[in-house]
Amino acid sequence: MNVFEIQDGFGLDHVRKAERSIPVPGTGEVLIKMRAASLNYRDLGVISGFYNPNLQLPLIPVSDGVGEVVGLGEQASRFKLGDRVSGIFTQSWLSGEPTQEGLASTLGNPLDGLLAEYAVLNEQGLVRVPAHLTDEEAASLACAGVTAWHAIVEEGKVKSGDTVLIQGTGGVSLFALQFAKLHGATVIVTSSSDDKLGRAKSLGADHGINYRSTPEWAQAVLELTHGRGADLIVDVGGAATLNQSLSALRLGGQISLVGILSGASVEGFNIIDAIQKKARLQAINVGSRAMFESMNRAIEQNKLRPVIDRIFPFEQSVDAFLHLAKGTHFGKVCITF
Repeated sequence: MNVFEIQDGFGLDHVRKAERSIPVPGTGEVLIKMRAASLNYRDLGVISGFYNPNLQLPLIPVSDGVGEVVGLGEQASRFKLGDRVSGIFTQSWLSGEPTQEGLASTLGNPLDGLLAEYAVLNEQGLVRVPAHLTDEEAASLACAGVTAWHAIVEEGKVKSGDTVLIQGTGGVSLFALQFAKLHGATVIVTSSSDDKLGRAKSLGADHGINYRSTPEWAQAVLELTHGRGADLIVDVGGAATLNQSLSALRLGGQISLVGILSGASVEGFNIIDAIQKKARLQAINVGSRAMFESMNRAIEQNKLRPVIDRIFPFEQSVDAFLHLAKGTHFGKVCITF
């Protein structure tokens, strides 16, 4: 079978096509013929060596993908041949709280990922995907969708009347927008592009703030909420955004820490302000299988559709990574097999 591997060093120039034998499912495992994959910024971090400079190579990257069950190992009974399934990000996190051991079971680092024509996964690390979605839409759920669901629903407990601030228009952000609207919230979106803000409003966003023309966007949030602030802020920026997120938060509100697009170390964080506001900072690390399944039920019942920016053929997988790295996308960047 054809795969893409990080072969002999870090960087996109070390991601190359290769051949491997089609894997054989063992006890409790499932053979999947991949149909589509979707990319996350984490994949770029793995390829660059940011997450694990001691990564064992070669490694198949990419954690998110959807395929058809084409083989069953002994005692595998959760699925039948022909089922369309997605792997969960942390293969051992089925429900409840995550464990330290679970960090070693994430797809695409340290485990081989899904940028391959076939993959074998334990049946416990799989979920069925909503029938109304295309392969590419379904492939976008595992990380971006579950992360947003975890932030908005599981931890944020967003309800009708809440105000949710969402940074950016990438995969997690647009899922968060859709899930927040699904639960009746008022949603404010920030972006550097007026065009993207317009597109976000077409998906249901109530307000848009261009953080380039309005660099003190926290003040704009306070004005839009009549001085109260946002109930929940989905922070994907990290270093450059966390202080303003705190300023834009209501008393007793929550910031969901999702990304580090502008860096992982925050200087000048105002701890006194955080204490006075009784702010809750909740880190979100994707989610469990149970969260994935709950999200899928909501997506199916409401016929929600993920936002896809662009689809690349498998042969052009490196081009897909390059497109993601530009940061101009609106929604998910996908690969079709």
